[in-house]
Amino acid sequence: MVKHQPLQVYEKQVFVSFVTGIYGCRWKRYQRSQDDSSRWECAWFIILCTSFLLLLLWTYFWLVAKNDFNDFNWLVYNRTGEWRDETLPIVASTTVGFSYITFLLILALFHISLGQQLNLYWVHKIGVLATLLTTVSGVVSVDDVWGDEWDILLVSMQSTAPFLHIGALVTVTAVSWLIAGYVVRRERSNVQMLVLIVYILVLLALYLAPLSFTCPCIMDRNSLRPRPAIIGRRGAPMLAPENTMVSFNRALQHGAGSLEADVAISVDGVPFLMRDRTLRRTTNVSRAFPGRQHEDASFFNWTEIRSLNAGQWFLQSDPYWTVDTLTAKDRSRIGSQTVCGLVEMLRLASRTNSSALLSVRRPPPEHPRHRSWFMDTLWAVQKAGIPQKRVRTVTWTPDTDRGRVRGLQQSAGEKLSVKEIRQRGITSLTLHYSKISLKDIREYQANNVSVTVYPVNEPWLYSTLWCSGVPSVSSDAPQVLRKVPYPIWLMSRNAYSFIWISSDLVSLAVVIGIFCFQNYHMIRWRMSGMQTYNPEQIMLSAVTRRSSREVNVMKEKLIFSELNNGLGSSEELSLYPENGYARYSHGGLSR
Repeated sequence: MVKHQPLQVYEKQVFVSFVTGIYGCRWKRYQRSQDDSSRWECAWFIILCTSFLLLLLWTYFWLVAKNDFNDFNWLVYNRTGEWRDETLPIVASTTVGFSYITFLLILALFHISLGQQLNLYWVHKIGVLATLLTTVSGVVSVDDVWGDEWDILLVSMQSTAPFLHIGALVTVTAVSWLIAGYVVRRERSNVQMLVLIVYILVLLALYLAPLSFTCPCIMDRNSLRPRPAIIGRRGAPMLAPENTMVSFNRALQHGAGSLEADVAISVDGVPFLMRDRTLRRTTNVSRAFPGRQHEDASFFNWTEIRSLNAGQWFLQSDPYWTVDTLTAKDRSRIGSQTVCGLVEMLRLASRTNSSALLSVRRPPPEHPRHRSWFMDTLWAVQKAGIPQKRVRTVTWTPDTDRGRVRGLQQSAGEKLSVKEIRQRGITSLTLHYSKISLKDIREYQANNVSVTVYPVNEPWLYSTLWCSGVPSVSSDAPQVLRKVPYPIWLMSRNAYSFIWISSDLVSLAVVIGIFCFQNYHMIRWRMSGMQTYNPEQIMLSAVTRRSSREVNVMKEKLIFSELNNGLGSSEELSLYPENGYARYSHGGLSR
């Protein structure tokens, strides 16, 4: 707490000048006063805290959403028609904004602990407001484009909750120093009691929070199931163009035991691999067939499709920032890739003794193969020579067509009950990670229903699903999951209970100790019979042996504080520099 009247003689304090200079552009020490920060500045402190909490959640969201960056870019492409890595500017701006707000909040907390007024510089106010508005607009935009992704926050808690709990406990325990100083060293008020009650409730909630955790990796090591099999989702699209032969080969080289592909049917009945409705993103159709780039891919014949280049787009757009890691030979091979036919991919799976997971898209009603699309797919399977039991198809529609493809394993892409699975003749499920819970996984396992979870690209999610007992996962990054030979963390329930209870007890002891320490000088002052006080009087009364320099600084603050408050004629303050002690009459300081 400071006034705008500078001290003529003062001891330089570099740290205080640094804190107040950066936060409020005040590079000089000012006379101490009992004035609190204005309500306007307190309001800005609340805005700063709100911005920090929102940015903390926003930053955590993008850290765990890294698992789905490819899907986000694909959704944006479907809206804008242009392929760009939209996550890069978002992550960069989030990192800068979070670092800036965190730094200002730390400076604000230093102001509070040092007793300085919270006077945020107007440039910082603009920066805080701009950061807050940008974050809010980002949240609204993502909710519009990618609203389902919020589910990953709850999924990630299964892996990160124990560590977030410890971090939150350490933070709230450290904040007790400021809370104790605010509540103990002043006269009691309703606001201070409210702050104390809220703090106690938050602390109790943190102590009991682990009761609500559901963490699959808190388990006995002997109960851990075998490592989930990895399915190359469109091959290894981070290392080579998706749904191409190079991509599938790369996936097998990096430990994938199965291959997954998106299948479309050409106008002349040839199944080929293509994720998008059009050929515009992953081929040179705009150059080869001008005017047809927005046409549905299934309305091209196989000869036209086969003539397109399906690798140059990968080298030019570099969607995963991996092109620089490729050798000249790899780039040459990728640059000559064409659209892959289903027969080619199945023959590769047959040669390598792998299985295949096919997501077949039914052609539009006006397509000549609209009714015979499943027969075209069966023809491709038979021509490839792969055993039908090693081929799984996802989402065959309608159900009346299932009887015609009994030779293939049929997998549903929606969450079904065990009864529905048996009635519809389904042998497995292929589900998004956000659509299935630990309870569902265990129920399916008990009824011999195989489950494949997608997309799984990050080690933390792979480890969580491993502990949950999932038999297989579909991944865009088999090269990443290959490096996870064991769950990232695994802990027995007894060990975690010990860590949880010990952390709570240590935190409680530290909080109680801080409150007692902060209250020690107040208790001594009240027992001495003083009727009025200020912080400098209490500190001087507690002095036993200090350097004369420190005592003189405190006496200087006391003089200016008392002059400001106006000493009456009956009050006298005298200093005795020869012995380094101060005397204050009428219940004041004496030594």
